[in-house]
Amino acid sequence: MSSLLLAAMVTTALAACGAAETPQQDTAQEAQPVTQAEATPASDGPKVGDKIGQSDAERKAAREKAIAERAGERERQAAEAKARGVTEIGWEDLMPEGEEERLAQMYQSQMSMLYGAGGGIAEGSAADSMVQIGTFNTVPELNSKKVRIPGYTVPFEYGAKAEVTEFLLVPYFGACIHAPPPPPNQTLFVMAEDPILLKDLAQAVWVEGVLTAQTQESDLADAAYTLTLTHIEKYEY
Repeated sequence: MSSLLLAAMVTTALAACGAAETPQQDTAQEAQPVTQAEATPASDGPKVGDKIGQSDAERKAAREKAIAERAGERERQAAEAKARGVTEIGWEDLMPEGEEERLAQMYQSQMSMLYGAGGGIAEGSAADSMVQIGTFNTVPELNSKKVRIPGYTVPFEYGAKAEVTEFLLVPYFGACIHAPPPPPNQTLFVMAEDPILLKDLAQAVWVEGVLTAQTQESDLADAAYTLTLTHIEKYEY
């Protein structure tokens, strides 16, 4: 068989095979309708301009709502205390007239004594200690009055399960422990009939009870007032 004849036979066979396969290929590649979901690529990730969480306006509205709710709750608590015959007071109410000026002069004299000569305070010396500055002057109108006041607790005993019946109440966190104690007339000596568990000193509290101008002395600080506790609760910031 000549080469030309063999080539002609191969060409004919290939043409026949191609003709047999063409209908199947056309059927497989027949156009199908495209849905909208197929036309739009799926994407689960963020897009340009997307924000995480709330918008600025939503966060502002949430803050304002929370502030209003806390203010409303405080007003409700104050009204309930007033109905019980309890007066809500602040720490400035414990100081008699002119006491702030006297206290400022005492602080100035103390600073002049310690640093006036230019020597300063030597670490570990007798002067290197937290000194309580102030007076025992009280406000007569508050004596034997039922009051409610917020503050921080300073127990005389420490421990995870230490229950106390006496502790100090001060106007700022860390007083008498990490910072100098406040003046005596800015310190309350609190006495409770039932033991109280004070485990979170960083949490401010409301204390309620009968206030008397009774002086109390302790190793932590002296107090010009004594409060007989009738109620204590968490202070919501």
